[in-house]
Amino acid sequence: MPMQTIRIDRRFRGPPTSGNGGYVAGLLGNAMGGVPCIVTLRMPPPLDRPLQLECDGTTASLIDGDALVASAVAGAVELVVPPSPTIEDAEAGEAGFTGFCHHIFPGCFVCGPERAVEDGLRIFPGRVDGPEGQVAALWRPDAGLADGDGHVRPEFLWAALDCPGYFAVEKRSGAAVLGRMGAVIHRAVRAGEPVIVTGWPIASDGRKHQVGTALHDGNGQRIAAALATWVSIPPPPSK
Repeated sequence: MPMQTIRIDRRFRGPPTSGNGGYVAGLLGNAMGGVPCIVTLRMPPPLDRPLQLECDGTTASLIDGDALVASAVAGAVELVVPPSPTIEDAEAGEAGFTGFCHHIFPGCFVCGPERAVEDGLRIFPGRVDGPEGQVAALWRPDAGLADGDGHVRPEFLWAALDCPGYFAVEKRSGAAVLGRMGAVIHRAVRAGEPVIVTGWPIASDGRKHQVGTALHDGNGQRIAAALATWVSIPPPPSK
């Protein structure tokens, strides 16, 4: 099985000591050749040390020593994507981003308000008119996220599809982390292009919360979509 060594730079953290789940899932998606696939996170992805990424074209594994960090399998990602809000409505939705007042991981690469422009993605989804629970934000990916042709690298599209799903179920889930994510990318995005990012709740069962997320262009055409499961973090035992 082909193998490469990768490192998750601290810049791409979600929680303070582990990689952002969507970004890490995107690394496995890249290894799979960009085909629609489902990634399961088995443990918090460690930062700043060598990890082994193995792929045979239909499956991929991210390994830390003897521990399986994440795995991917090719497969269809099926979900009903609601219509996109307008650019103006998505931008206005950011004013209702709850993370400005309270954020469990304020340094998150995707949605952390502590991250500076051109450091984090600074995607701040808030409630908009539409399906119940839908949140949205406007994202203009900077040039530092692009490849040599000016297209945003796919792992950053996966990352953008991550956190908006959490904010669609935040009130129900409480503190939660990404457990599984399947994504399909329909087309590339150019740096600087306005992207409407949405998230919406689908179903909850105990600690597990299924959500959908999507990226649309300014004309409402779909760029990418994802189906994800977030898992509530149990509260610490009372003393």
